[in-house]
Amino acid sequence: MGLSLLSFIYLVGSVTFILGLKMLSHPDTARKGNLVAAAGMTLAIIGTIFLYEENGERLHNHLWIFGGLLIGSITGWIAAKKVKMTAMPEMVSLFNGMGGACAALISINEYGHLVGRDAAQGTLLTILLGLIIGSVSFAGSIIAWGKLNGRIKDFAFKGQQIGNIILLLLTLAAAAYLLFNLNNDNYWLFYIIFVAALVYGVMFVLPIGGADMPVVISLLNSFTGVAAACGGFLYNNQVMLTGGILVGAAGTLLTMLMCKAMNRSLTNVLIGSFGGSSAAAAGTKGEQGSYKEISLSDAAVCMSYANKVMIVPGYGLAVAQAQHVCHELEKLLEEKGVEVKYAIHPVAGRMPGHMNVLLAEADVSYDKLLEMEQANDEFKTSDVVLVLGANDVVNPAAKSDPASPIYGMPILEVEQAKTVIVNKRSMKPGYAGIENALFFQPKTSMLFGDAKAALQKLVAEIKNA
Repeated sequence: MGLSLLSFIYLVGSVTFILGLKMLSHPDTARKGNLVAAAGMTLAIIGTIFLYEENGERLHNHLWIFGGLLIGSITGWIAAKKVKMTAMPEMVSLFNGMGGACAALISINEYGHLVGRDAAQGTLLTILLGLIIGSVSFAGSIIAWGKLNGRIKDFAFKGQQIGNIILLLLTLAAAAYLLFNLNNDNYWLFYIIFVAALVYGVMFVLPIGGADMPVVISLLNSFTGVAAACGGFLYNNQVMLTGGILVGAAGTLLTMLMCKAMNRSLTNVLIGSFGGSSAAAAGTKGEQGSYKEISLSDAAVCMSYANKVMIVPGYGLAVAQAQHVCHELEKLLEEKGVEVKYAIHPVAGRMPGHMNVLLAEADVSYDKLLEMEQANDEFKTSDVVLVLGANDVVNPAAKSDPASPIYGMPILEVEQAKTVIVNKRSMKPGYAGIENALFFQPKTSMLFGDAKAALQKLVAEIKNA
């Protein structure tokens, strides 16, 4: 009875994961989808604790189990409540790393049960895959977390990519040897594989440039999903298997979509170091001309008497926590009869969907958020484009300069509008480390300052206009 009930619970949990993922595809249902999937996960955890049986015995160390659940739940809840939107990519990377660490620890625990026993090669293969993939995901995610918050800088040395490939091949070769030669005399090789996978995870992410971090986070997320699926195989846990497969598949598809949005192959992302020191050096060679500033009063008049205004949000908007005052500006302009829409680039911000989540937090209508293809059609009929902290995703060098690191990347073609107003703190390059030719074009005017402060002053000016 217990086993059949547990199987039913796992089935329900798996269905909630699928439904939750489906509901996450639209902002109107995303919150509900998250709750549905969380409810399914909670049900699966409770079912496992009280109904799971192995060799006729159920779990009995409930104090330790619920103690760990309580500590983890409180820690996660507090961290999620306190995190700022600007730090959300860091938290996603850190939490993803914890998932990889769990998968690796499962493999270490289960390997300890195999030493000195006859084990099916399929079981050992699953353990080794979970160990390697989970360790790479954990170590790589921690490095990505450090690079996103500025604690870790890009690091690369001559021949590093070749060294990484050799290390990976040696790790896989050691795993293949252990797979066919498991005995008490070579159990230490398992832990060498574990350490080698951790080192590879570190060296894998270290040289990758800052502008590619969103792609790397997505890829590491898919790794964690695959590692979790290995745990599902080990424990014959259908809900764990389903969840891992969904995360792995979704992460892989998202990685492919982001590479397409950047017009770059995954190989180029992993070895190109886009956004690193080399890109920065390449992007600071020479002045491209002079730029002109616009006063707040002129910007207010320009936007107040426009027919259509397009707003392009970027990381600068998130840093300044200016999404609410941006929504206030939108409503104020609409009261004056101005049509206002938002242009969202697929890789704007520091993680996929960063700008969508940021604006949703300020209750901006999802219907006003235009994807890149839609937005590029709208720019031609726009009177004013207000760029808020975005840089690389509006850089025309992607279309016109073959020497640029971002050449070929699809961008938001804001230069097609009649007037472009760019809000930035300074003329420093963006995250990719390259200068933006847009800032020096005749139709572009610079509005310097913190995004939140600038928008607050702009709102005040428009009210008085």
